[in-house]
Amino acid sequence: MIDAILASALTLSVPLVFAALGGAIHRQAGVVNIGLEAHMITGAFIGALLSGWTGSWIVGTIAGVVAGAITGGIMSLLITRLHGNEIIVGLGFNIVTFGVIGYLLRSVFGVSGTLQPEGLERLPSLVIPGVADVPVLGAIVSGKDPLFWLAILAVPVLVWLFAHTRWGLRLRATGASEPASASLGLRTAGIRDGAGIIAGALAALGGVALSLGTVGLFNENMTAGRGYVALAAFYFGRSRPLPTALACLLFGFFDALQIRIQTSGGFSADIVSTLPYVAVVVVLAITGIRQYARSSRKIA
Repeated sequence: MIDAILASALTLSVPLVFAALGGAIHRQAGVVNIGLEAHMITGAFIGALLSGWTGSWIVGTIAGVVAGAITGGIMSLLITRLHGNEIIVGLGFNIVTFGVIGYLLRSVFGVSGTLQPEGLERLPSLVIPGVADVPVLGAIVSGKDPLFWLAILAVPVLVWLFAHTRWGLRLRATGASEPASASLGLRTAGIRDGAGIIAGALAALGGVALSLGTVGLFNENMTAGRGYVALAAFYFGRSRPLPTALACLLFGFFDALQIRIQTSGGFSADIVSTLPYVAVVVVLAITGIRQYARSSRKIA
C-alpha cells in the first residue's frame, strides 16, 4: 500500500511543484504572486480546450503555457508599471479569471462546471523497461507522464540558474533591493516582468498537469486552492527550489493519504479531505516560528 501512496503523492505534487517554482522565481524578484491560482486554472482550461480541438497533448500543453505566460505578464505589468498593490492585483486576477472561465463554460460550451472536449488527448505514460516490474521502485517512477520528469528536472536547473547565471544574480539583486539594483543600472521593472511571465507559464504548466495528466478533463474548481498551497510552499522554502519542492511533496503525500483513507471507508470524507490543508497550516505555523526565532537571534 505504501508504494501506491508514494506513487500517488508524487503525481499529485507535480502541479504544485510547477506553480510553487513559478512563485519562487517571482518572489526572488521581489513580488509575492497571489495570482498563481488564476494562472493554473487558465493553463488547465486552455490546455484541455486545445488538446481537444487538435487531438494533440503537445499543442494543448504549449497553448496552456502560452496562456499562463500572457496572464502572468499582464498581472506583472499592472504591478510594475501601474504600481498596483501585488496582493490586490493577484486576488483580483483570481476572481476575474474564475468568473470569465465559468461564464465561457455556460455561455459558449453549454456546460456547468465540467468540460471534457471530444478528442482530448491526455499526457502519455512513460513506462521504463526493466524498472516497471521492480517492486516499489516500479510503481513510483514508471508509468509517469512527461511533466512528472520535467518537474523533477526543473528543481536542479532552477538551483543552478539562481546561483550561477547573470539572470539569477540580477533577479535576486532586484528582489533584495530594487532601489540599489536600479542605481546600478539594472532595469528592475523589466526583470520583474520577465519573472512574472515565467511564473505565469510555470503555474499554467501545473494546471495542464491537472487537466491533461491527473484527470483528463477540465473542471472550473479543479485547482481546489492549489495556487494558495503553492504560495505556502515557496513561503516555507524561502523561495529556494529544493525546500519549495519538498514542501509540495509533503502536501502531495497528505493529499494521497486522504484519498486512500476515504476509499478505505470508516472515516468522515469531509473531515479527512481537510488533511492536506491542515498540513499546510502546520507548515505555515512552523515557518512563522522559525522566522520568529531567527529574528530573535539577530536582535540578541
